[in-house]
Amino acid sequence: MTAEYQTVEKALAYLAIADHIPGRTHGEKMVLDLLPSHPKRVLDLGTGDGRLLSLVKLAHPGIEGVAVDFSPTMIEKANERFGGVPGIQVLTHDFNDSILALGAFDAVVSSFAIHHVEDPRKRELYAEIFSILAPGGVFINLEHVSSPTEKLHDDFLSATGITRETEDRSNRCSPVHSQLQWLEQTGFENVDCFWKWRELAVLAGTRPGT
Repeated sequence: MTAEYQTVEKALAYLAIADHIPGRTHGEKMVLDLLPSHPKRVLDLGTGDGRLLSLVKLAHPGIEGVAVDFSPTMIEKANERFGGVPGIQVLTHDFNDSILALGAFDAVVSSFAIHHVEDPRKRELYAEIFSILAPGGVFINLEHVSSPTEKLHDDFLSATGITRETEDRSNRCSPVHSQLQWLEQTGFENVDCFWKWRELAVLAGTRPGT
């Protein structure tokens, strides 16, 4: 994963715009809709300041949540958000390292994070997520995906107030169809893109079993 987000400046710059990403709340609602009815343990990969996991906790107050990020600034902000909140653990973790030691989960969620790693690591990460999910568990990824054409990419940038000069050079976005195929090849079932607005999408799949 790019080291840029380890800098205070980069992390704070992202947090300053995160709440204003167009369509984000619609994507987050879909994430909540796709969660199991009674999850016990939820992992948030690339938690940032903990925004998504906090919404999961509001919807399911009894969960045990694990929030991981590799940016010291993000970890600090997540600790501020979850300080005193029972059942939430905040850990420093780099996406380039295996997540298998984090234990088993009923759901793994992520929000605008995994697109910062190269495609081979994405595929490895999907396999690791599959391994740590309990049977019937779900992986839900609110993600920045690539556009199929340069024109559509420029339209996305324009709609979000970004230019070619100011877009995040650390992005390693991948097409929706490729990521759905990787999830299916990993073993996930009921794989689909459940919501999409331009380059923002919710991709999800379930580990077979009950």
